[in-house]
Amino acid sequence: MEQTLVLIKPDGVRRALIGRVISRFEDAGLQISAIKMLVPERERVGRHYTDDEAWLKSVGSKSKKAYESKGVSVTESEIDIGRRIRGQLIDYLTSGPVIAMIIEGNEAVFTVRKIVGSTEPRSADPSSIRGGLSTDSYGAADSRKSPLKNLIHASEDVKSAKDEISVWFSDREVCDYERADRSAIS
Repeated sequence: MEQTLVLIKPDGVRRALIGRVISRFEDAGLQISAIKMLVPERERVGRHYTDDEAWLKSVGSKSKKAYESKGVSVTESEIDIGRRIRGQLIDYLTSGPVIAMIIEGNEAVFTVRKIVGSTEPRSADPSSIRGGLSTDSYGAADSRKSPLKNLIHASEDVKSAKDEISVWFSDREVCDYERADRSAIS
């Protein structure tokens, strides 16, 4: 069984979408092996959004390309853009309650990301969580000078899932059980 981390961000909690989000994963045959609600402290979120040069450059590069495709001149370096975005993400994720979950199942990382939808809700498939429950866009987020309010975080790959799970959960918080309908779905 593969595990992945899912966070329902403060916008999803404030909009009372917790049950709807959890249902989407359970309906797909995935199971929740750990769950908690917390207002995360900056240190934890700082470990989640690492101050890693490769991550900062990747985030900054994507943003710089998006700005330039709109004809916006960018003078900041990719690392500086990445640091600015990281700071916004930390501020946002610590602004209110978050639901943290470990979700497991067959190819859980891929399946969860498919259910969640692409990062920008405006361009996400309407059947996905982000596409069906949010309309935020990069343009709107830029005009607010805030991160994209896309309801949910899902680990990008198996390695990041493992790293992120260790930031949010201890081993003793993870429950090992089998869904009653496991034989019907796997």
